[in-house]
Amino acid sequence: MSFFNSIGRSMQRSGPRGPKRSPTPTSSTFPNAPSTDSAPPVSPSAPSQGVQKPLYLCSPFVEAALVKGNFKTIVMLPKYVDIMEWVAVNIFDFFQNLNMFYGVISECCTQHSCPTMSAGPTLNYTWINQDRKSVQLPAPTYIDYVMTWVQNLLDDENTFPTKSGQDFPASFPSTIKHVYRQLLRVFAHIYHTHYPQILHLRSEPHFNSLFAHFLAFGREYELLDVKDVRGTPNTPVVGVGALWERWKEMGILES
Repeated sequence: MSFFNSIGRSMQRSGPRGPKRSPTPTSSTFPNAPSTDSAPPVSPSAPSQGVQKPLYLCSPFVEAALVKGNFKTIVMLPKYVDIMEWVAVNIFDFFQNLNMFYGVISECCTQHSCPTMSAGPTLNYTWINQDRKSVQLPAPTYIDYVMTWVQNLLDDENTFPTKSGQDFPASFPSTIKHVYRQLLRVFAHIYHTHYPQILHLRSEPHFNSLFAHFLAFGREYELLDVKDVRGTPNTPVVGVGALWERWKEMGILES
């Protein structure tokens, strides 16, 4: 089901809303929200010979999961559930879980160890500042900006309404798509740089299942562009794009 194709008939809702979602603590300082046309990742060049395969692509780690089988049934819209509510609650859960994972390994993500928002040997994400310029930021700064921005959106009744009879704004789908892109970048950085810490905590089944669920949901509701995962067309797949392809081969994700 296409979230964007369903937006027109889903804007009006009836019935009571659930209680307000609880906040996730993040930094209180945030200079500016990420631009909706934030710069894409640096196009990767052809990898050099002899590059070691990332641990998350190696067996048995790539197979580690709490959920066995395909994620298609998990992400399907339940009967009688409003699509807006379904997307909103899943975004909240993805954010909460990712924020908890990052909180556990954040002491290993410093400006010294992670001077850029890297997601592969030749892949770095940049931030669009208030002057509309693309700038390199240390990973912890970039992630703090993203998490604070998303938290502020979740707390904003005009974006994530929680009162009965209050509708989601017409801009909700485009906002959520941008949120998805930014959360994907946080996932990608953790996989590339901090997966050894995930393994040390023996949390790879949990983290893999969370990310596979995130990818499957994003594709089901057209919140995630393939180019955001795989990179520029006609270039070697790097970072989590390779994990995406591997999980499709394994039948965990839809082709």
